[in-house]
Amino acid sequence: MVGKVAVFTGTRAEYGLLYWLMKGLKDIPALELQVIVSGMHLSPEFGETWKHIVQDGFEISAKVEMLLSSDTAVGVIKSMGLGLLGFADALERLAPDVLVVLGDRFEALAMVQAALIMKIPVAHIHGGEITEGAYDDAIRHAISKMSMLHFVAAEPYRQRVIQMGEDPARVFNVGAVGLDHIKRGEFLSLEALSLSLGFELTKPFMLVTYHPVTLAEEDPEQSFLSLLDALELFPDHQVIITYPNADNGGRSIISLIEKYAAANPSRVLAVPSLGFKRYLSTVKHASVVVGNSSSGIIEVPSFGLPTVNIGSRQKGRLAAQTVIHCEPGSNAISEAIALALSKDFSSMCQHATNPYGQGDASQKIIQKLMNFDGSTSKKFHDLDSL
Repeated sequence: MVGKVAVFTGTRAEYGLLYWLMKGLKDIPALELQVIVSGMHLSPEFGETWKHIVQDGFEISAKVEMLLSSDTAVGVIKSMGLGLLGFADALERLAPDVLVVLGDRFEALAMVQAALIMKIPVAHIHGGEITEGAYDDAIRHAISKMSMLHFVAAEPYRQRVIQMGEDPARVFNVGAVGLDHIKRGEFLSLEALSLSLGFELTKPFMLVTYHPVTLAEEDPEQSFLSLLDALELFPDHQVIITYPNADNGGRSIISLIEKYAAANPSRVLAVPSLGFKRYLSTVKHASVVVGNSSSGIIEVPSFGLPTVNIGSRQKGRLAAQTVIHCEPGSNAISEAIALALSKDFSSMCQHATNPYGQGDASQKIIQKLMNFDGSTSKKFHDLDSL
């Protein structure tokens, strides 16, 4: 039985998904929660979101600086190298019985590499998914192969992890952890949200989050400019835009966001990080979510809200009927937004089913962690042995 559970987080969005799991682990006297923070959390450029973790009542066990002020491919690789050095020291000092990692980012890959060599078992959340437009896809599968426990968000993803040779007895379909917020969280009223943002929301508004496409032949800057052109065709809607992740190509998008917001101060608000409570409150009051974030695919459908998913970044991911996929050109984006805002489509969204569960993933994960024997030994599971 495990005693010390380390949870790794490198981005604001990832922490938001992990919040209820971390809170549940913290509230169990028999467990010691260790929080390891790195990546974008420690960067002033991305809002120093580690402070939100502390404000939420969590003690940070280790901070590992790794993120260089560069969004080139070489800069990302060097950041991973720095992270690997720091993670080795942190894991040696903390000596967790199990390490919990979510998703598919390069920060998580570096952390799991260190844990593998140090014989610290990894519990991976959100494995088995496909996002063909980003190198996150390969990272996600690599993390799965280095992990001992797998907590996936839907049955097709469970089957895919097993297909990769993982023992079915260690692959659990628990649903998406992000839905726990929707079931258990509290949301801001529109008035309180406006006050918190320092931005008066007087019209219907769109929430926009666009990340660079890191693998497919899709120019992130040009695609984002096409998105901005499309937004101009909906002057009756205000726009809240959040910053992209620290992927290669992200900083050029940040510059475009800031220029667009400065040119439209009463209509457009640019926010480096909303934090999970404000983010989900913003989703709750929005007319549509636009961009290529995984949240638009996984969490947003539970609000009965349409999502316009642009380009190839999320290609291959299981999606509800509320998600409209479109090419990254201004005409295609504007047509998709118009469809999302139409009365018939909006009405359909109110009754659609989210394929990612019911919002009880955290408790399921905690139960499995508490019964885990701490093993770091496994065999490749051949499909013909099913």
